[in-house]
Amino acid sequence: MLKRNAVRFIVVAVLVAILAVGGWILWQYMSSRESTDDAEIDGHVYPVSTRISGTIKTVYVEENQHIAAGQLIAEIDPADYQTALENAEASVGEAAGEAEAASPAVPITQTTTSTNVSTSQEGVTAAQADLAAVKQNRDAAVARLKQAEADNTVAQADLARYAALVQKDEVPRQQYDRQVAVAKSAEQTVEANRDAVAAASQQVDEAESRVRQAQSTASAMAKNAQQQVAVQSATVKQKNAKRAEMQAQLDQARLNLSYTKIYSPADGVVGRKNLEIGMRVQPGQELLAIVELHDIWVTANYKETQLRHVRPGQPVTIHVDTFGADYDGYVESMPGATGAQFSLLPPENATGNYVKVVQRLPVRIRFKGRVSPDLRLRPGMSVETTIHLNQ
Repeated sequence: MLKRNAVRFIVVAVLVAILAVGGWILWQYMSSRESTDDAEIDGHVYPVSTRISGTIKTVYVEENQHIAAGQLIAEIDPADYQTALENAEASVGEAAGEAEAASPAVPITQTTTSTNVSTSQEGVTAAQADLAAVKQNRDAAVARLKQAEADNTVAQADLARYAALVQKDEVPRQQYDRQVAVAKSAEQTVEANRDAVAAASQQVDEAESRVRQAQSTASAMAKNAQQQVAVQSATVKQKNAKRAEMQAQLDQARLNLSYTKIYSPADGVVGRKNLEIGMRVQPGQELLAIVELHDIWVTANYKETQLRHVRPGQPVTIHVDTFGADYDGYVESMPGATGAQFSLLPPENATGNYVKVVQRLPVRIRFKGRVSPDLRLRPGMSVETTIHLNQ
């Protein structure tokens, strides 16, 4: 009986030891990896849209078709844009002609205004010289008047003496008559010289007026010269600006014409095609999407409690549900925030309606090596990922 109990004790002890060792091994195994089935394959999906409005003329691709980067996808009817390009070219030619025609006007205006200013200054000099001459003539006339008045004074005095002598018959009547003629001639000479002085003074006034007019003209010429040059320079700048504007419109017209041909931005597969011949499209309207197959990765949404020991570079086993196959990968990067923070309505715990929920973080996992499109891995496929923490 004792022997039988001892055997039972030993068997139980062995079983407990086996379970303990197995549990410890299982715990070590489970604690060395983190797994989730909330994961999928991701990749680049390029939306293809149009930059211009128009009618689809030709479509060169079909849904699910493999396409190369730069391959022609569709064409928009270019007739309107070809006409716009020709109009823009004509406008550029016209603006260029106007600018070239206006360019010589600046030096011509500078030369003309400089000549006019010089001429007006010469007119001032000539008018001043003429004024000086007529002033000299007036001064000479005044001198002659004074001399005539002096001679007249002498002649009138002599006449008075001769008149007294002729009454006394002390001088011949003939000699008196000659003195009368001399006195009258002296008076006439005085009058003539007075008229000459008046005429000379008039000429001086007229000459002074011409000087003032010449000076005013010269001053106006000097002021207008800079304004005329500035106006011509502004006109040239305006013409050049118009030519630049027309050139910009021409460049835009060329771009718009080039936009009538729509090309693939990358290698991939056509998806979400919404493009048919005769369709009227608007700028920004999405026509289709290109799914790139050469650069794919896995987004695994791990619970925050699973990420304590997860680091970039750790190996990962990727199980693809579609094929039931496993692929090798590694943790490429950790996210900057939980997935909820990027949702349309992120949680706001400060409102008071706080319920603690374990959050998930999207961890990016890369396949090791270059993924061949022949593997038929596609964005959106469900996968299960296991991160090996101790490797």
